[in-house]
Amino acid sequence: MIYLVEDFFSIQGEGRRLGTPSIFLRFGGCNMKCPGFQTVVKTPDNKEVVGCDTAYAVFSKEFKQTWKTIATTEELIDIVNSYKLKYKADIVLTGGEPLIYADNPILTNFLEYVIHQGHEVTFETNGSVAVDFKTYPIYKYCRFALSVKLECSGEPKGLRLNFPALKGMIKESKDSFYKFTLPSEGLQSVGLEISAIKDALPEIDTYCMPMSDSRKNLENRCENVIEFCKQEGFIYSDRLHIRIWDEIQGV
Repeated sequence: MIYLVEDFFSIQGEGRRLGTPSIFLRFGGCNMKCPGFQTVVKTPDNKEVVGCDTAYAVFSKEFKQTWKTIATTEELIDIVNSYKLKYKADIVLTGGEPLIYADNPILTNFLEYVIHQGHEVTFETNGSVAVDFKTYPIYKYCRFALSVKLECSGEPKGLRLNFPALKGMIKESKDSFYKFTLPSEGLQSVGLEISAIKDALPEIDTYCMPMSDSRKNLENRCENVIEFCKQEGFIYSDRLHIRIWDEIQGV
């Protein structure tokens, strides 16, 4: 089975496909908590957890009762088809960490269907979970937005940096790019950290965006990240969904 937190139809707010109409499938569960992002989220029983801005898709113990159980590929296909679009929208698989289900036939069969139907598929992943491209060659036709976690995430280096997994996605997929979430301070040391990651892997485009969970935070932090991108030669990515819809989820 697979746990689905939510699905919605919107525009891509970050990275390479910014502004592209997309069907989002947000899966539940993650191998990280990222306490360094310091986003406080209320649980269904009114407790607080601290992590990333999608903590409701990460903390299984606290939120699992709100997730939907997916038992068949057809259920995912029905969700995509329920939008009744006259064109093949992008499909974005996010989380949590969607690649914790990478070997699950519910997911791999779903990818076979939507890719053969003509959809562009993007995985938004932290890059720490390896994909078996030999056993599941359908992943070669997917795009990977590699949101590699930095020291500011609060996760240990041994967990957040899996160079063999990253190298496999970069070499084997149709397209991949880095999408780093940056703090508003200490960007000089962040630059050195990113450079060390990039030096260990094949060259791909690097997008950087501000750490933010609200429009106010985004507006306060974006200029520092823009200046950082200008200095380092990276690509600035806005967080368009936050700028437009602020803290509203599912848009």
